[in-house]
Amino acid sequence: MSLTRTKSIDELISASERHGSRLRRTLGLWSLVAIGVGIVIGSGIFTMTGTAAAGLNYDVPSILKAPVITLLGGKGVGSYGRPGAGPALSVSFLLVALTCGFAALCYAELASMIPVAGSAYTYAYATLGEIFAWIIGWDLILEYAVADMAVAVGFAAYFNDLLDNVFGLHLPARFANPVFVEGRATGAWFNIPSFLLVLILTCLLVRGVRESFRANAVMVAIKVAAILAFILGAARAVDARNWQPFMPNGIPGVLTGAAIVFFAYIGFDALSTTAEECKNPQRDLPLGILITLGCCAVLYSSVALVLTGIAHWTTLNNAAPVANALQALGYNRLRFVVTTAALLGMTTSVLIGQYGQARIWFAMSRDRLLPQMFSAVHPKFQTPHISTWIAGLAVAIPAGIWDIGTFGDLTNIGTLFAFVVVAAGVLVLRRTQPDRPRAFRVPWTPVVPALAIGCCFLLMLSLPLETWIRFIVWLVIGLGIYFGYSRKAVDMRRT
Repeated sequence: MSLTRTKSIDELISASERHGSRLRRTLGLWSLVAIGVGIVIGSGIFTMTGTAAAGLNYDVPSILKAPVITLLGGKGVGSYGRPGAGPALSVSFLLVALTCGFAALCYAELASMIPVAGSAYTYAYATLGEIFAWIIGWDLILEYAVADMAVAVGFAAYFNDLLDNVFGLHLPARFANPVFVEGRATGAWFNIPSFLLVLILTCLLVRGVRESFRANAVMVAIKVAAILAFILGAARAVDARNWQPFMPNGIPGVLTGAAIVFFAYIGFDALSTTAEECKNPQRDLPLGILITLGCCAVLYSSVALVLTGIAHWTTLNNAAPVANALQALGYNRLRFVVTTAALLGMTTSVLIGQYGQARIWFAMSRDRLLPQMFSAVHPKFQTPHISTWIAGLAVAIPAGIWDIGTFGDLTNIGTLFAFVVVAAGVLVLRRTQPDRPRAFRVPWTPVVPALAIGCCFLLMLSLPLETWIRFIVWLVIGLGIYFGYSRKAVDMRRT
């Protein structure tokens, strides 16, 4: 029974208020929206849109293709690979927005009920039990880490583009590219821009949340303005012939595109990790989550339509698709604006992603599922400084070695799994604690949580079998740690 023991919501809230492990409450509604837009817009919109439109070509046996794509008859690129969405990428974005909308409603209800750091990990502990909490916590560590690695790799590509556009310079290839791309050595030694980005942001996060998010708010305002400039400025160069055929790979292509660009929506769930640092979490967290998702869905779909209109979808499979498409048109001024926005966007994405990851380590440590040192709070800055540094190094080093494609799918499957757990948590709490006060309630329950679970599983099945294998290996490693250390540590504390 100890595997499914839960922690009461009152116990979780009480632990968050205990002296020595209490975080400073500094965030209001618009700070939360800036955080949400900061992490969501800046990763996929600048790095994954090209891959989702053009598809991927893996040198692996066809059996490793996504199960649902194989079932629907998708043949990929050549004999192997994954079909791209083509101009129908905007449909993929809307499909993912719908899925995320169902999940966002579930997050909003639980975040208003359980205003504690830890996000889906904490919700699982309160609803499904300790073993499920460990699995989802371990999964969230993977989600945030690989998402930030992918964005950091994209940052290096856009940083080089900015140097070329402004100064006509390039960093030496051996210091500005991944060491491995799709499992093959590139000849590069280390991706230094990716590495330094993560370390600098780690230092900022250790200094304090208020300082970090003031910088985030400024960068968010600039990058949203730049995205609008791209939409309006590049729209005049749209060639409708690039949209024909609109759905070149049929439904399999749209589903594959959705599974890839799901990465672009990752971030609104990170808002729930800010619960202990919100001034009014019961009101502001649900609003912040829903406003973030709505804003990002509109911007993403608009960018996808314009991008596939100014460049043929088959030319977009690269790490900087927007900048490269503008360069081909000769729109160098707009390219400079977009590249600057991309760099700011990726910076804020990594900033908030590292913030969220450190809070997961912090929450799991406070529950004794990880060593107690990870829940230490800096006496001056009141931040979980040890968790922040460990999370920073765990992301910075791999980001200097591997390519963006290696990380994207792992992030997606981890996040989709978290969404399933959160939706299930809503159903469980509605049954076990129906009378508990809820500042926000998911409408049409149990239909909406069930739709969230079903849509997430559909997107998970649209990912390659290779990604499933990596994900299962990660979970097996996590279970080994749980049974070898975490379960014993929790039992010793209880006795």
